[in-house]
Amino acid sequence: MDTELPELPFPLRPYGPDGDWAYANGVLTGTAGPRQDRFVPPTGEALEPVSDAPRLLGAPDGDFQLIARVSVGYNAAFDAGVLYVHAGERAWAKLCLEYSPDVPTVCTVVTRGHSDDCNSFTVEGRSVWLRVSRGGRAFAFHASTDGEHWTFVRLFTLGDEKETGAALVGFLAQAPTGEGCTVTYDRLEFRPTWPADLRDGS
Repeated sequence: MDTELPELPFPLRPYGPDGDWAYANGVLTGTAGPRQDRFVPPTGEALEPVSDAPRLLGAPDGDFQLIARVSVGYNAAFDAGVLYVHAGERAWAKLCLEYSPDVPTVCTVVTRGHSDDCNSFTVEGRSVWLRVSRGGRAFAFHASTDGEHWTFVRLFTLGDEKETGAALVGFLAQAPTGEGCTVTYDRLEFRPTWPADLRDGS
């Protein structure tokens, strides 16, 4: 069943395990179950994720920025709330606020067959603003501690412009090592533009 959020101009649909997704008063909530994750280890030969995680995704048109303040109820290592981009079964990316492994950290994963894994910077508390942007065939990840000044985290692509233009984007919750994790997303915002400058804090 599609979910309509007033802040977003496109509907969202659940993928993967049941995330008990709920929306009320500007707050989206999702829950990952035990050992749910989406990651293809680069150290092995497996081409499929070792597990799967709840996702709530939709298909925006054209260039955009999707912004949310992400708050994570940490219980175990690598619990995370995620903004997620999906261009194919082996072409997807995650911008995470993750307990990595015992400090809240902004992390990214880009999967092209296998996943990479990169920690960017640590934060205090359980919340941070995350932003995913698309411009043509490119995606950009930013994070912010106050929702005003943005730190550039990553610039990448997941294919040609036709593939990236059809990508799904939205929300993911994960609990790779623990018994479950609840994530909330608020201060949701959608902008139908690519950022004017990726590195000037805007």
